Amino acid sequence: MSSIEVRPFRRSDREQLTELVNAHAAAVVPGLGVSVAAVLSQLERQPGEFIVDPWVCDRVTLVAEQEQRVTAAAHLLRYAADDRVGPDYRDAGEIHWLVFWPEPARAGSPPGGPRAADELMAASLRQLRAWAVRRQYAGGELPVRGVYGVPQQWPHVRSLYERSGFLPGGQIEIVFVALIDDLRPLGPGEPAGLPGLTARRSVGSNGTRLSAVTGDEIIGYIEAEVFTGGERHARHGNWADIGNLHVASQYRRRGVATWLLGQLAGWLHLAHVDRLLAYTYLEGEDETGQSYDADRAFLRALPFTELTQTARGWIRDPAKQGQMP
Repeated sequence: MSSIEVRPFRRSDREQLTELVNAHAAAVVPGLGVSVAAVLSQLERQPGEFIVDPWVCDRVTLVAEQEQRVTAAAHLLRYAADDRVGPDYRDAGEIHWLVFWPEPARAGSPPGGPRAADELMAASLRQLRAWAVRRQYAGGELPVRGVYGVPQQWPHVRSLYERSGFLPGGQIEIVFVALIDDLRPLGPGEPAGLPGLTARRSVGSNGTRLSAVTGDEIIGYIEAEVFTGGERHARHGNWADIGNLHVASQYRRRGVATWLLGQLAGWLHLAHVDRLLAYTYLEGEDETGQSYDADRAFLRALPFTELTQTARGWIRDPAKQGQMP
């Protein structure tokens, strides 16, 4: 049985770490992955996260090495305890992500499996205790769009978290994907009873906004962000995701949302985007009273394909110090 060394990340680990990250990403979203530079950038800071990331006061990345191979890795964050930090994050520690190669399926496979993951988790919990944080969180927020929480394609990670005392406390989120060419035919024509409907393009809070306008009234809008990042995110170039989709209540169920998606698809086609991600929840309703059941039915009819269901908000009681893998 090969020995396992759990140690801080070294720059020489970068290629193997990126391979490990991308293997987990590809199991969730087909074809998505990041460059070595993108992984290294996240270990230092998350430039796109301008709210939570400035609250981070410590970052630690640990790897488990077997036979000169990185078989497991974890990225840990500590949030400051002062008043500028939001109450849910104040004086909290987080396993931002933890990934590992599952048990080898055959002789000659790369080393990996639960033993390395257990030792890495034990070291991660020791680090959280050393920080003496009041809350302990965990997740799987890789530097890859659409990959967060603990997706259903990671049963090995879920099992590790559960036997280490972490439990999911947030809603189950669902990630969908559609081909732009499947959405484009929905664009021509106008929703029932709304002749002369036009699309107005502007800057939105979550990407480019396309508004549905009749006369002088904006009756709905959709926002989408194209995945960019230059060489850091080289494999993201043909993807985008929906940041916001809203239709005024009196105009719902008249085809406005479908029309907006068609307009967006035409615009994204000009940008050489060919796949679009969308997100919703498994249960409940949004702030306007719209059921998430209706959201899912709408997306599937377009057609969007479900990629994953992911559990978020994993939390562990720091008082359970005896519950170790």
